[in-house]
Amino acid sequence: MYTKYLPKNPLEELMNEFREGKFSTTLTSKQKLRLLKMLINNRPAFAIGEESLGKIRGHDIELYLEVERPYPPMLRRPTYPASLETRKEIEKHINELLDMDVIRTIGHNEIVETTTPVLLTRNDSKSRLCADFRALNNCTKAARYPIARIPHALEKQAKPKYIT
Repeated sequence: MYTKYLPKNPLEELMNEFREGKFSTTLTSKQKLRLLKMLINNRPAFAIGEESLGKIRGHDIELYLEVERPYPPMLRRPTYPASLETRKEIEKHINELLDMDVIRTIGHNEIVETTTPVLLTRNDSKSRLCADFRALNNCTKAARYPIARIPHALEKQAKPKYIT
């Protein structure tokens, strides 16, 4: 299924990659092997290099807004003014995201809401593309059943003898 992501001998390669990795000292070698096999089977979900991005298909998120169309001006902001160099960098990031199938182009007759892209530059002069969702967050209905915090969920799972 995910064979295009796997090297010729994935287990050996992963063992070499994780040789200096930090595993819990309580794990047996058999448990480490099972963990590595799980990582191999779910490799597309993890970012492998700087250019890769982990993807999990089939887990779409639905947001419900407290406002109706036509949306207020605060949700339809134009892009921020940017220098020519910044616009080129934004285009580069957008093309990378298009190549990775993270975003898609919008047809001229599609009614799709977009957000303002913001380019953040790090200290090492690398940049990353972000989206300004502050206005959208103010209009989003709160989830009735929010996701439990991971430490609390793990603590609950540690107590029962059977998990169903």
